[in-house]
Amino acid sequence: MNDKLKFDLAEPQPLADSWTPQRTLSWAFETFGSRVAISSAFGAEGMVVIDIASRVSADFRVFTIDTEFLFAESYTLMERVEAKYGIAIERVYSALSPEEQERLHGGALWSRDPDRCCNLRKVEPLRRKLAGLDAWITSIRRDQTVARSAARRIEWDAKFGVVKINPIVDWTSKQVWRYIHDYDVPYNELHNQDYPSIGCTHCTRAVRPGEDARAGRWSGFSKTECGLHIIESAPSAIGQEKATVAKTCG
Repeated sequence: MNDKLKFDLAEPQPLADSWTPQRTLSWAFETFGSRVAISSAFGAEGMVVIDIASRVSADFRVFTIDTEFLFAESYTLMERVEAKYGIAIERVYSALSPEEQERLHGGALWSRDPDRCCNLRKVEPLRRKLAGLDAWITSIRRDQTVARSAARRIEWDAKFGVVKINPIVDWTSKQVWRYIHDYDVPYNELHNQDYPSIGCTHCTRAVRPGEDARAGRWSGFSKTECGLHIIESAPSAIGQEKATVAKTCG
């Protein structure tokens, strides 16, 4: 099935790049049904995507990679999301418990080798989850990091072998927060305490005045990405209409 979902990648089509988030999510749900899910860490962007999805469909899937090192505020927000939107968040965990990881790799792996820690607690769990899907929906934006600057609204994710859908890829942070305030979308309370980007407790701090929005992630390292959105080969965009997709997948 996954090989058939690559479509005609030799000639990238610009059609999907002009779609609104609503149109993009409608296409995703109509095309992939239960074989697509929203991946969310419940940051501001993630909350916007979930809220838009709730206005597009009454039935959609949301999963999160629970590293077991998240902030209490993040777990509280998950409970609020489930109550507000009437969904059950699918929680995905590492194959290793925190105790097993420490036993095998030593204590505080995140402080010595954050890439390995992220791979164990985020990347590999995501790989297992996506093996059961045909597409995943993210909340990344192009202006967040260099690694995301070339992202397309709909593209083939060669790293995980699925279609990757980025509904708000061209939004700015101002647009995200305008939407949150206009539609009274719940968000993580840590955003009010100078945490623009929120990950694990061990690798996230508040940013200081004048710092980049992601300066609080993996502070002291050159690392800016956990690995979920780092491509291993050049991305290929997919812009075909649903009819083309249905024909290819049929």
